[in-house]
Amino acid sequence: SSPGRACAPRRLSPLQRPGYESDLQPFAACHPLTLLTSFTFSHREVVQSTKEAMLALQGRNPVVQPLLVIIQAGEDDCLLEINKKMAGRIGLNITQICLAKECSEDEIVEEVLKLNEDPRVHGVYLHLPPAYITSRVLNTIKPEKDVDGISDLNMGRLVRGDLSKGFVPPIASAVLDLLEKHDSALEGKTVLLVGGEGPLGVSLQCLIERSGMVALKGNWSSKSLQRQVWCCSYDSFFLFFFKTFFKPFFKSPVSLGPCLWSNVVGSCSRWLQDLKLNLTTSTWTSFSHISRAQTPKPVDQLAEEIGLLPEELEAYGRSKAKVRLSLLDRLHKQPDGKYVLVAGITPTPLGEGKSTVTIGLVQALSAHLKLNSFACLRQPSQGPTFGVKGGAAGGGYAQVIPMEEFNLHLTGDIHAITAANNLVAAAIDARMLHEATQSDKALFNRLVPSVNGVRRFSPIQISRLCRLGINKIDPASLTPQEVSTFVRLDLDPSKITWQRVVDTNDRFLRKITVGQASTEKGQIRETGFDIAVASEIMAILALADSLVDMKNRLARMVVGTSRSGQPVTAEDLGVSGALAVLMKDAIKPTLMQTLEGTPVFVHAGPFANIAHGNSSVLADKLALKLVGCDGFVVTEAGFGADIGMEKFFNIKCRASGLRPNVVVLVATVRALKMHGGGPNVSAGAPLPKEYIDENLSLVAGGCRSNLRKQIQIAQLFGVPVVVALNVFKTDTQAEIDLVCEIAKECGASNAVPCHHWSQGGRGSLELAQAVNEAASRPSHFKFLYNIEMPIVEKIRTIAQQVYGADDIELSPEAKAKIDYYNQQGYGSLPICMAKTHLSLSHMPDKKGVPTGFVLPIRDVRASIGAGFIFPLVGTMSTMPGLPTRPCFYDIDLDPVTEEITGLF
Repeated sequence: SSPGRACAPRRLSPLQRPGYESDLQPFAACHPLTLLTSFTFSHREVVQSTKEAMLALQGRNPVVQPLLVIIQAGEDDCLLEINKKMAGRIGLNITQICLAKECSEDEIVEEVLKLNEDPRVHGVYLHLPPAYITSRVLNTIKPEKDVDGISDLNMGRLVRGDLSKGFVPPIASAVLDLLEKHDSALEGKTVLLVGGEGPLGVSLQCLIERSGMVALKGNWSSKSLQRQVWCCSYDSFFLFFFKTFFKPFFKSPVSLGPCLWSNVVGSCSRWLQDLKLNLTTSTWTSFSHISRAQTPKPVDQLAEEIGLLPEELEAYGRSKAKVRLSLLDRLHKQPDGKYVLVAGITPTPLGEGKSTVTIGLVQALSAHLKLNSFACLRQPSQGPTFGVKGGAAGGGYAQVIPMEEFNLHLTGDIHAITAANNLVAAAIDARMLHEATQSDKALFNRLVPSVNGVRRFSPIQISRLCRLGINKIDPASLTPQEVSTFVRLDLDPSKITWQRVVDTNDRFLRKITVGQASTEKGQIRETGFDIAVASEIMAILALADSLVDMKNRLARMVVGTSRSGQPVTAEDLGVSGALAVLMKDAIKPTLMQTLEGTPVFVHAGPFANIAHGNSSVLADKLALKLVGCDGFVVTEAGFGADIGMEKFFNIKCRASGLRPNVVVLVATVRALKMHGGGPNVSAGAPLPKEYIDENLSLVAGGCRSNLRKQIQIAQLFGVPVVVALNVFKTDTQAEIDLVCEIAKECGASNAVPCHHWSQGGRGSLELAQAVNEAASRPSHFKFLYNIEMPIVEKIRTIAQQVYGADDIELSPEAKAKIDYYNQQGYGSLPICMAKTHLSLSHMPDKKGVPTGFVLPIRDVRASIGAGFIFPLVGTMSTMPGLPTRPCFYDIDLDPVTEEITGLF
């Protein structure tokens, strides 16, 4: 069979042009390959051998199917459809990526990088205009996927004679195959290559010479061509009109040719062999490999693209930067964009992918709908990164990059919070020691020292005097009673609420004893550690709307109670100014980007089941100004809608004044199966077969229980809901269709599958369209409760309307705390429930929609600086522990390349 006929007119070869006989007259009879004028080159043998190789491949791995991806400019499907028939005969898959006709080099490289790291792809073919196939584009393709064999590395291997890893260009293979079928021996013959420029000419010359022939290069000058032909004897001369004759046949827009298919099968075979030799290699490319394959835009370029001025940026290296809050002043008249919250159903311990959905959604909005968009994400804690869940930069092709920098340290905000928090703890214990061992006069002399013979109160001390009702600024004018009142905080050791923090899951620090050294003079007391992201300072960072607001909130933090029953604040300790200094850079959001170059603000990271679980108000406000009225800001709330979303609405929206347009509710088939009655899912353990095999009854049970309830929770606040089904490779089409159908029945405005993990923004295009449509509808946002309701009633409202509890049960300690907070005037603060994220109830093992339970409130605490009351539900701990096999077993550093492995 012939290589195929063109579906559109193409340039004629010299042998097809009218009058070609006169051009070739001087040597028409002197070469044996006159058969080329008809040229019906048969490739049945190549097709058959490729089929046999495919059968052998599937004998080793029955489920494998090699995949070739064609990258082309424009939407023409002619090449795809015709080649699918041949590929189907052999047993291959073929698909295409259609870029814009006027696509840029960067766009081509971006697609190639994605295909490089997709283990399902075994060959990449560039069906592009020659001007588009630049050296950069060619050399971006991984050599093992360069089945066209024209990258520099593959050409170098061919020249050197090393064909064990690279590929021979299919055109060159076909030409040599044709020569070998000639009826005379090849060795010693001379071949004149006319017009063989570039990689194909080089490859042909190498193959010809390796076959024992002599290769001569000619040009298209008629006289030169004649002279070279007459200089060769009849027996030893082959002539190839390579440039205009072979190329249309072997590289036509119609057929890619059997030699190319053979290379695709060979690529897949080598991949399987490599996999066999290295059993520790995952069949799915790691997140870090995908992350490293894409080079982020320089952060100053990114900043310029989104409208930042150079003076509004503080670079931290090449790929991330702090953004100054002066931007808010400059853009204060700019209308806000649309505000989208990504929440989720009650998750499995593995997490269901809210971060990946958030990133995939903004990539789709920006790159595919051409709408300004911004993602606002929390900074991940070291606790889960090294503990159970791993990093939080997203996954697959929906990531924030550089992934390692995102997950480790970033710009030091959590370290600043840890330092500030523990400075307060040190100040508490030091003050208690000094008050216990010194007289009023000695304390006063040290707290207000004489400098050059003059005593002066510091500004923070004058503020304390004012709160005490002592309106004096001359230290010498205080009475002995006023001195005593001023210098003694008189903290009750049993009522200190402030704990130290560390950003590691360390269960043995949950309760500790301090003051045991002899130098502490018997000041022994019990205390403990929280995880750093549970610190009130983290919550303050997330809720403050300016540096002034943050400083005031830090000053208001209550660290304990005096023996007389009065709250003691950070400002009373004299430490609030120092805290503001430690936090002055942390208050600025960090600018990063996704794999597809969409801007991201990473800022704050309060735990969702302990604190309020949302990124910062400031990041959202800055982003809403930057995207403009038609743009989108997508932010994420931690864990299920009953936790992160409820706190987003009742706490963050109250503090910020912002109102959401749409809620995206993330679900997965595996989580729905769990809530439909499936067995427990454990981190680190293989998924039971119920989660791998199709099971529509479990899916339906989960949809009609937990998914329905979470949609209803969102509707309590009057916001449209779009359900995003995060699709996993084990999900069947029937399961996907069922989820989307039931979600709409349950009240979602739309429900769509998302493939962002494997396809990036393109895989979330349907979600982006659904969100854009839902955002155009009016939102009737409302709070769940009136802020002036009694504390107990606010807790009861959340328990009954959100969790589905019959009632609440307060421990004696919780009742006493509520009475105290009411007495101190804190009763009008919103509620931040601290409860398990694994169930709508307080019982982690109760899945679906538990009913008939009473919610136990064992303790109630107050974050006065952050501005909320937080009840502790059941046995909720503020310091997680490490599992038997933490994530850090897989994390390592290559000391030569300094590359980090296992961080995902």
